[in-house]
Amino acid sequence: MDHDPVVRNPGTDLDLDWVASVQINTSAVERRAATLPKRRSVKKQWQAAWLLRAITLIDLTTLSGDDTPSNVKRLCAKARRPVRPDLLRALGAEDLGITTGAVCVYHAMVKHAVAALEGTNIPVAAVSTGFPSGLTPLAQRLAEIRASVQDGAKEIDIVISRHLALQHDWQGLYDEIKACREACGEAHMKTILATGELGSLRNVGRASLVAMMAGSDFIKTSTGKESVNATPAVGLVMCRAIRAYEARTGHRVGFKPAGGIRKAKEALLWLALMKEELGDRYLEPDLFRFGASSLLSDIERQLEHHVTGRYAAYHHQPMS
Repeated sequence: MDHDPVVRNPGTDLDLDWVASVQINTSAVERRAATLPKRRSVKKQWQAAWLLRAITLIDLTTLSGDDTPSNVKRLCAKARRPVRPDLLRALGAEDLGITTGAVCVYHAMVKHAVAALEGTNIPVAAVSTGFPSGLTPLAQRLAEIRASVQDGAKEIDIVISRHLALQHDWQGLYDEIKACREACGEAHMKTILATGELGSLRNVGRASLVAMMAGSDFIKTSTGKESVNATPAVGLVMCRAIRAYEARTGHRVGFKPAGGIRKAKEALLWLALMKEELGDRYLEPDLFRFGASSLLSDIERQLEHHVTGRYAAYHHQPMS
């Protein structure tokens, strides 16, 4: 799809009056979020097309303590060819060059992922800044960012210090995120708000604005390690913040829900949310990503059902 390239968000000065003005009607947000699965439904070939699009938006992720170079290489092989060739042929999509949006790993695995993806346009994203807690010293977090960029990461997923948002220390939060953005250099920065630990939707809205003012290229819901991760209500608040920021500054910022998104029908819900709240331009990988690991397997099962009328076992869609 032809579209204007996204100019990186340069950030703005911190506007504390704007941050303080954010108010959230929680019951209204929850009602709006609850309508999405009831009002938006795509079937048959249209569903298959939406699911193929969803694959191109996945940050295929492994963030386990037992990650090894070999399983990261297998994940990268799946990112290169995320759907079985026979299914792509049956769908008439074999010439579309479908890959996942990125591969997301810990810093220690960046070099292995970069090597495994050589010759492709699939970027490597590294989680950084003391992921998932964000409680290591700032100098150490910044050094980790620089090391990941040096190893070849094109995207950095940072995590905020939640206590700054909980204490409404917006200046402190802004300064930390801005320092991280500077450490990223040319690598795009996704700022993880860990929304399940921010206490209220109002804090989510305010932290979203601060993160964008500090120069975030994306804002992201969760690390995937919190007890509550990506929810439609949180997504709605963050999308509205993105829309308000673009309206005021002219700068587009991407959105990444992550954590707990495992089913194809959930991916369809998020795509509908993006289309309704931000428009078709936000259905492209330069402005929207899913953080997911098992989601791809369920999407592939749904595509096989569309082609054959039968659901396959998950081991027919392995990660390697």
